[in-house]
Amino acid sequence: MEMTSYDPEGYYDEEFEAPGQPRPGCRLLMQKLASLSGGELYRRQKAAESALLNLGVTFNVYGNEAGDERIFPFDVVPRVIQAPEWARIEQGLMQRVAAMNLFIEDVYNDRKILSDHVVPEELIASSTGFLPQCMGLHPPKGVWFHVAGIDLVRDGEGTFYVLEDNIRCPSGVAYVLENRQVMKQTLSELFDVYRIRPVDDYPSCLLETLQYFSDSPSPRVVLLTPGIHNSAYYEHSLLAQLMGIELVEGRDLEVVGGAVHMRTTNGLRRVDVIYRRINDEYLDPRVFRNDSILGVPGLMEAYRKGRVAIANAPGTGVADDKSVYPYVPKMIRYYLDEEPILPNVPTFVCSDEKDRRHVLDNLDKLVVKAADGSGGYGMLIGPQSSAGEREDFAMKIQAQPRKYIAQPTLSLSRVPTIVGDRLEGRHVDLRPFVLTGKQRYVMPGGLTRVALQKGSLVVNSSQGGGSKDTWVLS
Repeated sequence: MEMTSYDPEGYYDEEFEAPGQPRPGCRLLMQKLASLSGGELYRRQKAAESALLNLGVTFNVYGNEAGDERIFPFDVVPRVIQAPEWARIEQGLMQRVAAMNLFIEDVYNDRKILSDHVVPEELIASSTGFLPQCMGLHPPKGVWFHVAGIDLVRDGEGTFYVLEDNIRCPSGVAYVLENRQVMKQTLSELFDVYRIRPVDDYPSCLLETLQYFSDSPSPRVVLLTPGIHNSAYYEHSLLAQLMGIELVEGRDLEVVGGAVHMRTTNGLRRVDVIYRRINDEYLDPRVFRNDSILGVPGLMEAYRKGRVAIANAPGTGVADDKSVYPYVPKMIRYYLDEEPILPNVPTFVCSDEKDRRHVLDNLDKLVVKAADGSGGYGMLIGPQSSAGEREDFAMKIQAQPRKYIAQPTLSLSRVPTIVGDRLEGRHVDLRPFVLTGKQRYVMPGGLTRVALQKGSLVVNSSQGGGSKDTWVLS
């Protein structure tokens, strides 16, 4: 594979500092890739894809008429993160989740941050993630979200920014685990020379985290899934298998005598901790949506009485709202009295009149997102949009300003990616996973998503993105 012709093309490239010149920590990797004879790297790429296909590493696409299930595309050239860079990211992530946990506890109880006018009260009241049914709730050991997936991006200077916070039911960790297994088979010789921090202890760390929230000496943990048609069902089944716990649906659980039980062939068995992968509004038809067949009637009452732990707790979506995201740096200062280690991407909240005017005047330069959207849907990428699309978005913003935020179009960092018989730069983001239990654990690396289409900034799997293995060096 030819490396001397690789050109960063003016972008911040994470593995090349100039055309044909790998960065110091990546020289060994690029020498190894260059040493592979003609077509060998491409052959290994195809072998990796076959391995993932055989493992059944798929995701479901809602509303896709061509068929629901797709293989998650994978690129065999790894992304490398140096140890000092990672140490700072790790610190910043732990700081951020600590502040957001305090914020959620405050919002549903004392509401001091609102009465002190640090976060606008009307912003919380109008948030689709704020659940009045959770007022006065105190989750076990004061932890609201036990699993977080924080999306990071790197700009044209190489600085990491937090793009968004995923603290309801963050997904993607299964791809991290499977990508690593496949890479060990595909480029095994590199694992002998690089000291790469492992990721395969994540399932045991997750199980330990979940068990910590029960007072039972041998807690029974289950993973609650919406079922096989959910886009992340593959992940649900893999994690349950790796943790050695039961994968259950709502119909498998029942509240009896104020406690949650699982139906088994030997009768009912008490459940102590539920790792839920269904959205809040479906958890309990007696409290939230009364038409839900995915949840468990009476679950919230058992939870309030401390008879069961739920991870993540219902109501965490209030801090997952894209209009609340701009206030996280203020939360860090307010609750921790510290300066944020990881900066936010500058964000304009369209419910604010001054911000809204700026957004409407600069739609051709900004990325506009729905405040409660996900998956790369409902977005306007200003520089790549038509006049008609901008006009359509201007009308949407004016009609429902609370529903939208806008951010500058970042010049996202790139990583070399296999395109045919050569390497080309493609834009990436990163989703590290953070666990909060007895202590905090940050998975070394996380899910690197890559925009496989040339010039695209959209990395979501549902929009044609793929993934890479992320190597954090010891």
